[in-house]
Amino acid sequence: MPHILITGANGQLGQALTTHLEPTAKLTCWTRPHYDIADPAIADVVAETKPDVVVNAAAWTDVDGAEAAPQFAFNVNALGPKYLAEGCARCDGTLVQISTNEVFAGEPGRFYHEFEQTSPGSVYARSKAAGEVAAATALDRLFIVRVAWLYSAGASNFPARISAAADRHGALRVVSDEFGNPTYAPDVAAAVAKLIESQRYGIYHLVNDGWASRYEWAVELMRLTGREALPVDPISANEWPRPTTPPPHAVLVNQAGAALGIALRDWRDALHEYVQSEFNK
Repeated sequence: MPHILITGANGQLGQALTTHLEPTAKLTCWTRPHYDIADPAIADVVAETKPDVVVNAAAWTDVDGAEAAPQFAFNVNALGPKYLAEGCARCDGTLVQISTNEVFAGEPGRFYHEFEQTSPGSVYARSKAAGEVAAATALDRLFIVRVAWLYSAGASNFPARISAAADRHGALRVVSDEFGNPTYAPDVAAAVAKLIESQRYGIYHLVNDGWASRYEWAVELMRLTGREALPVDPISANEWPRPTTPPPHAVLVNQAGAALGIALRDWRDALHEYVQSEFNK
């Protein structure tokens, strides 16, 4: 039974990983403030813990907040993976570094494969791209797993916020010119487990199949929750100002994982399961 250490175990993906891996692995689950991956000493703790695999699901994910606090974002998202990778190198462990579609510029009409050149724009995106490089510099036994638009039941995420806004206002205005891959955290957890078993290190895009705009995602959520009559108006990203501008079309293609037989289901099917879990309790 492999020993797997999960950082950020209380987050959306961390919880999904814990649920999926618990029956088949010995798990060590780390959360802040008890374990801070931005502390250089965390490398020593990893080496002493001697996991077979570390899955780094810990991250600074406040995209807009990173613009005002770049040092903190880089501490967690860039130095954190470096220290974890160093710890893994000392105990012959493997690291699964969770990254993001936002490492790409998201040029309109582009679809991004695993080995394309990154071009991050925001502080958050640059910190995550730096984490990929830092981990790869310190460790060969490395999986870089990029995800996009992650969500799961019982968490604060786009579907939860959209649903709450629909209940509160009785109508929605949703950006229609930002595109990505809505991705269900339990599906990523299952795919990560298969990836670990493969021992084929490298860069992977583990996202649900297909892609959508924020607007299309919201419309499908309203349909699945029986609120298809609720008005949903498409707006441009310029009409929804933010401290940072997300990449407009950072749509990922799962080529490397699919070549190993690791493919995630259509995003609409995953959203249906999410609705069953979140709204039919």
